Amino acid sequence: MDSVGNIIMYLVIALTIIVFSVLTVTTSKILRSATYLLFVLLATAGIYFQVGYEFLGAVQIAVYAGGILVLFVFAILLTHRPDAKSQPLTSEKRWLGLSAAIAGVLVCGYALFKQCDMVTASLGVTDVTIEKIGTALLSTDKFGYLLPFEAVSVLLLACIIGGIVIARKR
Repeated sequence: MDSVGNIIMYLVIALTIIVFSVLTVTTSKILRSATYLLFVLLATAGIYFQVGYEFLGAVQIAVYAGGILVLFVFAILLTHRPDAKSQPLTSEKRWLGLSAAIAGVLVCGYALFKQCDMVTASLGVTDVTIEKIGTALLSTDKFGYLLPFEAVSVLLLACIIGGIVIARKR
């Protein structure tokens, strides 16, 4: 009975993610799009909680739903009128863009799975835990991502400063 409840909960959360993801990219009001993105991020945290990754779910809520989304909303409000509607993009090459996006997803997925296989093979790890993933990601070893992680934080800081400079010129 418990597994049926988990499956139903997973399907509800997955449907929520799909619906609000589509609404995020199809709405014409930018603040409404940010609100839909918040629902997607919270539902993603629900998936983490369901599979037992409480820390990752809490980080998802605190960092992404809390921090990054607030940064998006501030950037929107500093650079855009909240009641303005964006014009829909029209193009004759929509199918070319869609096929390029699908090809990009396939290439990224292949690269991701190949990278995961290489990392687990090089570390000799068959039992992967959150602690091992965190240590591997934030290390300075061959497959560590500490430098890119810090580069992204500097990039976000530059975006905040750029938004403030643009807002002050108005």
